[in-house]
Amino acid sequence: MSETDPNPAAGALPDRLSEVFDLVGPLYRKAHRKVEQDTALAGLSVGVRAVLTLLREHGPLTVPQMGRTQALSRQFVQRMVNDAAARNLVESVPNPAHKRSSLIRLTDEGRAAVTAVVERERAMLRPVGDDLTEAEVTACLRVLSRLLVHLDDVEVD
Repeated sequence: MSETDPNPAAGALPDRLSEVFDLVGPLYRKAHRKVEQDTALAGLSVGVRAVLTLLREHGPLTVPQMGRTQALSRQFVQRMVNDAAARNLVESVPNPAHKRSSLIRLTDEGRAAVTAVVERERAMLRPVGDDLTEAEVTACLRVLSRLLVHLDDVEVD
C-alpha cells in the first residue's frame, strides 16, 4: 500500500458500482413484468402497485409527496392515482395542511390488494434467500441506498 492511496482497491470501486447499475435495470424490468403478469390482480400496474405500497407504508400522502419519494413525475403519479381510484383502491380526502392538494389514502380494497401483492412477492422471493445471509442483504441495501442518495440531485419532471 502506498501512502498516497491507503486503499488501492478503491480505484476499482466505480467499476464494481457500475456492475450494480447493470444488474438493477434488468432486475427492475423483470420484476415489473412479473407484477404485471400476475393474474390474481389483473390490470394492477407496477405504477399503481408503487402508489399502494407508499400509502401502506406512509399513510395518506399528496401526489407531489409520492412523486418526490419515488423520483417520479407528479403527472405520472397522478395517472397512477387516477387508475387506482377508478378501481376503488384509493380515495382523495381533504388535506388540512393544503386546501388545493388532497391527501390520497388507501381504501379497504386497496389495502387488501397491496397486501395480496406483497404476500405473493414474498412467497416468490423465499427461495432466493436460501444461500444468502442477513449480512449480505444488509450490505446490498446499504449499497443501493448510498447510490440513491448520491443521485438525490437528479431532477424529476
